[in-house]
Amino acid sequence: MSKTYRISTGTRLVNRAFQAMTQLGVGKQYRHILTVPGRKTGRLYSTPVDVMRRGDQRWLVAAYGVTNWVHNARAAGQVTLSRGRRSETLRVVELSPQDSVPVLRQYLQEVPVTRPYFDVTHESSDAEFAAEAPRHPVFGLIPMS
Repeated sequence: MSKTYRISTGTRLVNRAFQAMTQLGVGKQYRHILTVPGRKTGRLYSTPVDVMRRGDQRWLVAAYGVTNWVHNARAAGQVTLSRGRRSETLRVVELSPQDSVPVLRQYLQEVPVTRPYFDVTHESSDAEFAAEAPRHPVFGLIPMS
C-alpha cells in the first residue's frame, strides 16, 4: 500500500525551501516551480514540481497523486514553469495510462524520494505501471509558440 500525501506544517516548510532553492536555480536540474491559476478563483498558485526530460520532450508527473495543481492544470490547459531567472508558459496534455508507462519508470528511477507514494517498483510490469497511471497523471509539456 502506497503512502498518502498529506500537507502538514513540515510539508509546507520543505516546499518553501525547495521553492526558494529553485527560484535561485540551485538543486536538482529537474526541479521547477509550477504556477497555474486556480480553477475556481483564478488566483495564481505555485508549487515545486519535477520535470522529466528525454531529448526535446518534457513531462510533469503527479508523484503525490491527483493534487490541486493537477486539477488546476487540467482546467487551465497550460502552466508556467520557472527555474532561476527563466520562465516558460507551456500547454499541458495528459497522457494515456499506456503512454505514461515509460515516463513513470523514468520518474521512479530519477526521483527516489517519491517511491513510497507509488504501488509499483522498478520490477513491476508495464501493465502494473499502466494501472498506477490514473493515480499519478503524466502531462506532456508543449511550448506555446
